[in-house]
Amino acid sequence: MSPDVDLTVLKPGRHVLRDRLLALDCRVFEFAAERDWPGAEPILPRLSRSANHGVLWFAAAAAIAASRTPRARRAAARGIASLSLASLTINTVGKRSVRRSRPVLDPVPLVRQLKRQPITTSFPSGHSASAAAFAAGVALESPAWGAAVAPVAFSVAMSRVYTGVHFPSDVLAGAALGVGAAFAVRRLVPTRAAAVPPARPRAEVPALPDGEGLVVVANTAAGTAERVRALHDALPLAEVVECEPYEVRAELERAAEYARALGVCGGDGTVNTAAEVALRHGLPLAVVPGGTLNHFAYDLGVEDVRAMARAVRHGEAVRVDVGRFACGERQGVFLNTCSLGVYPELVRERERWSSRIGGWPAGVLAALRVLRAGRHPLEAELGGRTRPLWLVFAGNGTYHRMGLTPGRRVDLADGRLDVRVVHGGRTPALRLLAAAFAGPLTRSPAHAAVQVARLRLADVVPGTLLAHDGEVTEVAGDVTLEKLPEALRVYRPIPD
Repeated sequence: MSPDVDLTVLKPGRHVLRDRLLALDCRVFEFAAERDWPGAEPILPRLSRSANHGVLWFAAAAAIAASRTPRARRAAARGIASLSLASLTINTVGKRSVRRSRPVLDPVPLVRQLKRQPITTSFPSGHSASAAAFAAGVALESPAWGAAVAPVAFSVAMSRVYTGVHFPSDVLAGAALGVGAAFAVRRLVPTRAAAVPPARPRAEVPALPDGEGLVVVANTAAGTAERVRALHDALPLAEVVECEPYEVRAELERAAEYARALGVCGGDGTVNTAAEVALRHGLPLAVVPGGTLNHFAYDLGVEDVRAMARAVRHGEAVRVDVGRFACGERQGVFLNTCSLGVYPELVRERERWSSRIGGWPAGVLAALRVLRAGRHPLEAELGGRTRPLWLVFAGNGTYHRMGLTPGRRVDLADGRLDVRVVHGGRTPALRLLAAAFAGPLTRSPAHAAVQVARLRLADVVPGTLLAHDGEVTEVAGDVTLEKLPEALRVYRPIPD
């Protein structure tokens, strides 16, 4: 350090800068207090009160989720998660780090002032942090919904200065913290757009303006009425056949005789049937998600009718791998997963109860009944050795964890089966939980994971259940799982 630098001068200089910023903050506050804001008086104080304890944002999240689109539901959830993180940070760190007093209310007209004045410290603004966090979280998942929420969030932040409970710098700091919370949540749980499946390998398919030549079979049991209406609007010349679950295969076979492209609206089981028919007839497939989970459609990058319709109109498609299982004369395909052991039993048990108590409760009940039933592990020859196995899982493509989220596929044409095996033992529940928590670990005492193109299980006990895309069948003897690389052409929007 130069001997000419006077440290006694530097320290006061910092205080001078701080004092000037505080003085500017006060002048801006007084300017806002003295200014007449036409139309704000009946709105901003009420809006400020409605945001207490996040009530406004929880209501907004419910309204967004009510639109029933997957992206809207994710946007609502991400907004609430971002708000929660921002509120936690404000209340545990923010308010305690800078104990700034609230502004003096003398210059603020009485009609603007809140009936109940906050008693916490002023810096930073919790309302502004929550508003910015919710709006930014929603926008990161859905820019359209974010644009709708942003004016409300901005108004809530401005209302804190208008009502005299915060200085402008409190609001700016709170908003910055809220946006930071939204990006922190995105880092922990990436948005679906952050991992868009690669648009490869591209496939040659017919472009069908207005959908002429496309026949879509819709499974009415999946609650597809709303999507069918959207289909008629988006592709007015497409033929849509609505049918009961037991009629789906026959209608698909009938449609495949004359359609230029085959479409399907339903859950993963319905899509599996359509894929099998499309493969046999050499037709491209258009998928509209219409079930509960829709793993294949979402991993493909098709979330709604609009996305599928755009791809059909422009002739945009990709090739995807198909999994196939074979056991003697019996064989079938799977687009998502195939499994033996505990999981197929869980699927069958869930189907028994779902019509009576609903899907999710039936899933919980089925898990409890299967894991408490004292069942013996599956005995099968794997890798030249007979082993007890609680679960053999094969995914059509490699499943990846995205931050804290469950696994999903980012490449549907990687040529690999993602095989996970849970070894047999006395307590299936503990071993299955250990395997789940082990996540991406390829080996542990409880489970092993490997990516292969083909898997063979020998000497499978007769009556063993095999589940493929939610459908259950019985197998025995030798069971082979293999890939059909790039076998299926599927309509999917290609990013510009």
